[in-house]
Amino acid sequence: MPPDAARRSDRSRRAILVAALELVEALGYSKLTIEAVAARAGVGKQTIYRWWPSKGPLLFDALVELGPVGHDSPPSGDLAADLKRELRLAVGELAERRFDQVCRVLVHESRTDLVTLLLMPRRMVVEDRLRSAQRLGDVRPDVDVSAAAELLLGSLYQRWLLRTAPLTEDFTDAVVDLVLRALSDRP
Repeated sequence: MPPDAARRSDRSRRAILVAALELVEALGYSKLTIEAVAARAGVGKQTIYRWWPSKGPLLFDALVELGPVGHDSPPSGDLAADLKRELRLAVGELAERRFDQVCRVLVHESRTDLVTLLLMPRRMVVEDRLRSAQRLGDVRPDVDVSAAAELLLGSLYQRWLLRTAPLTEDFTDAVVDLVLRALSDRP
């Protein structure tokens, strides 16, 4: 019986994606080459070029398929603690060299799919937490939940992108506390 080409393709694709992320973390984006990815994955360059035109789209797919995106823990009942956890997880992702290297390039290339596929899952978790808090009366009913999520996460992404100051847990906690004071009827 001949080898299953689909299984071989899936195995090769995964090996390429893993190799790309490992190498971008070790070398950085500027030193990463398709040749190095091919060698590490044990495939020919032509196999990579058959699926991706360049290293940017390859790394984007690698992050989408293998990267740290989203968070599934159930709400704890403490909105501030839940939001602080989400923002800390976002900071942790931004601190990962592979995520940082690839996302900076994708932002530079104005890849709108970066926002949709990599950043939107965390935003949806934050919006869900805020909507739940709104139903419980912990967030004012007139608050635009989407705008509030942007306030929370946008400050992190701006600080990360511009490198104006370090991203720390103290910063994320201060952002959550400040935004929650603005969203609540309580002092």
